[in-house]
Amino acid sequence: MPPIESLATFLIASALLSIAPGPDNIFVLTQAALQGKHASILVTLGLCTGLLLHTAAVALGVAAILQTSPLAFTFLKFAGGIYLLFLAWQAFRASAHRLEPPGSTLSSKGALYRRGIIMNTTNPKVSIFFLAFLPQFAAPEHGPLMPQIFLLGALFICVALVVFNALALVAAELGRWLNNSPRAQLYLQRTAGALYTALALKLISASAHAK
Repeated sequence: MPPIESLATFLIASALLSIAPGPDNIFVLTQAALQGKHASILVTLGLCTGLLLHTAAVALGVAAILQTSPLAFTFLKFAGGIYLLFLAWQAFRASAHRLEPPGSTLSSKGALYRRGIIMNTTNPKVSIFFLAFLPQFAAPEHGPLMPQIFLLGALFICVALVVFNALALVAAELGRWLNNSPRAQLYLQRTAGALYTALALKLISASAHAK
């Protein structure tokens, strides 16, 4: 197990990285503003489930394949980009009177959770980020590397859950205020569509070695 000092540094770095603007927290904020805090919690749980898969990919060495295989990296980033463009298309075609209340059905809850998983797992940059970030805090002298990687990944996920949900609460309050104005809701949907499109284009144009 890594020493306490190393874990403390890791937790601080994880919190700062979770707060920094990126596809995941922008996605959570958008969902919170559009559909409320309950929807954002489900999306956050989906995103963190995806982080579990990325952690396993790093621990098992799969992430290294994405970094060295242009074909695998390109396939995954285009899959993620297409999904984001699909979300953008849904947001652009939505009308104010068709917006549904947050968490109205069990199927919508499942869809929100799956949306978070798909959003996270189809972004190969997350695996490569974990591949670069997690091993910095693991060392052979502290025991087997695989358990250390899984521990660090679990800690990062816990931090992300707290940070994302805190950000989502703020956005949800904004969304509740906007909920009284159909016109404002429509503008919010269009803004969400623009954000999804920008995230899709950024992902599709990403390089495996880009910062």
